[in-house]
Amino acid sequence: MSVLLSTTLPHRTAALFVLWLLLSESYNLPHMAIGLAAAITVALLNTDRLTPVAYRIYWLRLAAYLPWLLWRIFVSGVHLSFLILHPRMPIDPIMFSHRTKLANKNAVVLLGNSVTLTPGTLTVEANPDEVLVHAMDEYSAQDVKTLRLDRKIANLFKRTEALG
Repeated sequence: MSVLLSTTLPHRTAALFVLWLLLSESYNLPHMAIGLAAAITVALLNTDRLTPVAYRIYWLRLAAYLPWLLWRIFVSGVHLSFLILHPRMPIDPIMFSHRTKLANKNAVVLLGNSVTLTPGTLTVEANPDEVLVHAMDEYSAQDVKTLRLDRKIANLFKRTEALG
């Protein structure tokens, strides 16, 4: 068992068990035994995410990314409202495959979530190197197609060698 796994598994189990106790508010022995078993199971099932190479997120960059994303959500919401309220409804839906070079699975998940959170776009399917996106029109797909969103997300992560 690697050093990283042996140090994180007990911590994860303990954190999940404490969360179980706080949320359940039941402290009888059978209930606590079920909670401990569930915590151990969930911690063990999530150990496959530990790899020799870890990715670290820059929290200050995330603090800059979130306002940018919120602004894009606002702008897209206004644009989508215009499309819907316009008498001619100039909606021209498109579905396109977006190849991404994001090396981290967490970054691809963040890409998919950011696309889905933005009004007028939806992540239909996500793979490690490709994301299938539905957009209400060409303007809605702009941040994805121009790789602007990929660059913003790639900037959040830094590759670091894991200990152990």
